[in-house]
Amino acid sequence: MIIGLSRSVSLAKEISRLTGEKFVQLNSKRFPDGELYLRFPKQISRKVVLVQSMHPAPDNAIIEAIFAGKTAREIGAKKVTLAAPYLAYLRQDKRFKKGECVSNRIMAGLLDFFDEIITIDPHLHRISSLQEIFSNKARHITANQLIADFISKNHPDSILIGPDIESGQWAAEIAKKINHPFTILKKKRYSAETVRVKVHAPEVVKGRTVILVDDIISTGHTMLEPIKQLKKLGAKKIICICVHGIFAENALEKLKHAGAEVIATNTIANHAAKISVAGIIAEHINNGSFVCSAK
Repeated sequence: MIIGLSRSVSLAKEISRLTGEKFVQLNSKRFPDGELYLRFPKQISRKVVLVQSMHPAPDNAIIEAIFAGKTAREIGAKKVTLAAPYLAYLRQDKRFKKGECVSNRIMAGLLDFFDEIITIDPHLHRISSLQEIFSNKARHITANQLIADFISKNHPDSILIGPDIESGQWAAEIAKKINHPFTILKKKRYSAETVRVKVHAPEVVKGRTVILVDDIISTGHTMLEPIKQLKKLGAKKIICICVHGIFAENALEKLKHAGAEVIATNTIANHAAKISVAGIIAEHINNGSFVCSAK
């Protein structure tokens, strides 16, 4: 049984279709005081997959997933899996200042009652694997091949660019899959407010379709300065592609206004989501196993 929670109803329906498993949408509402009400159908399968992305409003999304997961267990499910295409609260993995909350470990503890967790391209920094913080079976799969296939099909003559060193790994891996040229931009900070980027070989940009690749677009600041520089260098077209489109602070509109096309996967439902991850999630559900794809 594939159960779509509030953030991922459309994705859950697609996963249901691909797996051949029954789709169910929970009856949910908010009480006048803002508290959550959930109700399952009368009959529940022994194996349940809850599909819930953790954006927007990650706090509410996590509470909904916890309530649904524990209720499923109480009313008869023997195996409960959480498919969280975007898994929130992974950024804070260290106590930088005295008294800070290391939220990734607390979040992992809240979700450790699930038998299995599936997520896509988690934003890991100082940890190399989800198993360092999860005590249950938590593995991640990657959308890199999906993005590579999309680029190969729609923009075969493009050049891939990582807007900074951290995102460069995404550009490099995707470019390798389709034998595409790629480069990584070099940042130079002039002040707290002023950052400039430099293309190592500016001549390869002129007249080309340039694709900026990153795992997450949050505020879009990492992309905005490169877009300006690439336009000055004569790029024919600029496309920003990411796995997780958070698009905080009107980032999607800002990127479009700057002259870029924006494309994301549907790990988070948004207007830029043109690459579906339903197939790779369905594959892992059908196989009953998980493949850990290192970043």
